Amino acid sequence: MAQPQKNPHRVVAGLKASVHNPNVSEEAKERAAHRLEEMGASVDRADPSGTSAQESGSGGPHESNRVLGGYKATLSNENTSEQAKAHAREVLEAAGYTVERSSDVSEDEHTTRVLAGYKAALHNPRVSDDAKQHAREYLKEHGAM
Repeated sequence: MAQPQKNPHRVVAGLKASVHNPNVSEEAKERAAHRLEEMGASVDRADPSGTSAQESGSGGPHESNRVLGGYKATLSNENTSEQAKAHAREVLEAAGYTVERSSDVSEDEHTTRVLAGYKAALHNPRVSDDAKQHAREYLKEHGAM
């Protein structure tokens, strides 16, 4: 029985993750960087997001917004380690985003804004059905629907 072919994009993503993971040895990072070069992908070891300027152009601004949105989600995910949250803060701050909530916004106001965002998603025709279902579930969990 033949092995299924690995998705080269996922292999590149895994190698880049290794290069930027502080828990990976320098030797393993060098092997990953070398393999990336062999595959024709580049990685800027100084860039904490793991993407180079060359490759970020291929996905355009929508892709980088999705990536940054993922980092924002990491900050509010209670199942995420503090180390991952610290990395997400670094990436977001490097991209020019303010990570911490302004001191003039109370917890109640923040909660109200989050719930309003989910309610707005339900009425937005550009939001996918999956995202709308997630919004419904979140609103039900928080007694807002």
